[in-house]
Amino acid sequence: MAQLNWVFYSLIPIFILYHLFVSPYTKVEESFNLQAIHDILIHGIPSENYDQFLTANYDHISFPGSVPRTFAGALVLSGLSRPWVWLFSSTSQLQLLVRAVLGLSNAAALIAFGRSVEKAFGSSAGIWYALLQASQFHINYYASRTLPNMFALIFSNLALRSFLNVYATAWTRAKASKNYRLSLYLLTIAGVVFRSELALLVATITLYLFATRRISITGVIIPAGLGGLVIGLLCTVSIDSFFWQSFPLWPEWTAFYYNTIQGHSADWGVSPWKFYFLEAIPRLMINPLTYLLCIPVAVLNPVTATRCRDLLIPLLSFVSLYSFLPHKEWRFIIYVIPGLTAVAAVGASWIWTRRAKSIIYSILSLALVGSVLASFATSTAILAISSLNYPGGAAIEYLHNRIHHDQDRHHQAYFDNLACQTGVTRFLESHDGPQTVLDTLEVHDFTNSRAWTYSKTEDPDLLLDPLFWSEFDYVLAERPEKVIGSWSVVGVIYGYNGVRVLKPGEKSSGNQIEPVDMVERKTAMSEDITSKIAKSWKNLEGMLRETALRGWWIEVKMEPKIRILKNNLRHRGEKL
Repeated sequence: MAQLNWVFYSLIPIFILYHLFVSPYTKVEESFNLQAIHDILIHGIPSENYDQFLTANYDHISFPGSVPRTFAGALVLSGLSRPWVWLFSSTSQLQLLVRAVLGLSNAAALIAFGRSVEKAFGSSAGIWYALLQASQFHINYYASRTLPNMFALIFSNLALRSFLNVYATAWTRAKASKNYRLSLYLLTIAGVVFRSELALLVATITLYLFATRRISITGVIIPAGLGGLVIGLLCTVSIDSFFWQSFPLWPEWTAFYYNTIQGHSADWGVSPWKFYFLEAIPRLMINPLTYLLCIPVAVLNPVTATRCRDLLIPLLSFVSLYSFLPHKEWRFIIYVIPGLTAVAAVGASWIWTRRAKSIIYSILSLALVGSVLASFATSTAILAISSLNYPGGAAIEYLHNRIHHDQDRHHQAYFDNLACQTGVTRFLESHDGPQTVLDTLEVHDFTNSRAWTYSKTEDPDLLLDPLFWSEFDYVLAERPEKVIGSWSVVGVIYGYNGVRVLKPGEKSSGNQIEPVDMVERKTAMSEDITSKIAKSWKNLEGMLRETALRGWWIEVKMEPKIRILKNNLRHRGEKL
């Protein structure tokens, strides 16, 4: 039975990697850590002339953001990725490598938590946990994305594992205190280093355990709190004071002060108190039977009620308290989803093991199986649509790999805001001259044929200067009319523009990857990943709409997002 369970657990890393390869590009929210990893891997860490070296080579000096962020995750992920660099032949492949390492680290933590579910609630509960977790979308999709939340998610899952391990071994107060202490250690460190909101989760777990007399102030609370705080501060302050060349620096405190105390997080939008419960959690769990059926069954069942409440009460209390902050995003509460999924798995296991005892359990069991299959299908569909949201990444790959360039000359390119927001990273750039201190990278000669420099400036005065534009060979532009000079469109990158439910007999609107002029007609159907997925969706319509869905369909609308422009004056006589 244990070997069978590992078959189901393997679905978690498989689907995380599947989501990574279907949607390989990134967005601006992930950029700080991704650019930092690039700079550490490619340029190395200076041993002298620190300030000059960092200023010349590191992205965060040029684009520091509104508040500093920690380098701790980027440093560790760079170290974990470093032994595998020799297997790859381009920096764009290295981007996939570092994301895969992060995704697999999250997968390992999810499986470790799943194993504690199995030990605490039984083998069947472990299998259902694996199925429910693997069939969700958001954790699979974002587990490999270099958001601070995804680094913190590793710690929170390991903390929940220790929390459940109290039930997985023969109970003694000493063993229980040790597991609870480790759980609070991990959460405190993650809160200090990566995401300050985890301090609230530490508080709700601590208060619940103290109120139920599981822990004492001197035995667990003070050692875990002080120990986690000291370890976290030693890590982040030492690392980040060096990389930011400012001592002492605690980035997560700076971000907390800026966003929460000064209230700047509200600048990004305000949501009602109920958002997390009525919108975020149902969307994150994706399968409605998990929260409408399975969790209630697990909580109401006398056999499992106490252990399930031990998970639910601290997690839902965290969500309730965090709901009072005006700005809300699903990623702020992502840490509770594996725990809620575990409780749902307990309810699903209870129903499944009784499927032969009554017709009601049989029907509910079939409904659970059907809901999991539907969740996998829904998650895959959302993945296909989500992958269409990265025109910047597709555009820079198109620029380097699908347009003929004169290899004997230096090229300059300008990337506008949309391109930088939706996929342009240093891993995808092609730089001039030697830039690496790593022997493995030099063996692969990543720097050959790299005659490119780039500009991402948003200076309004420069953008109105014709001389500024005359310096560039290529421009990635959302609005070509703002680019001054004589330019030709040599590539068009399409992106997602919404969905529409088509009724039987209703035709599509026609704005799905349609060329807008004769120059674009040559390039619009290029076989990048965006157009491949869009064409596959169109092929599915032909296969399924009339035969299986009786004329119903969901139209995925596309529109031109970024034009790749070529400077006519700098490329006279060349063909488009």
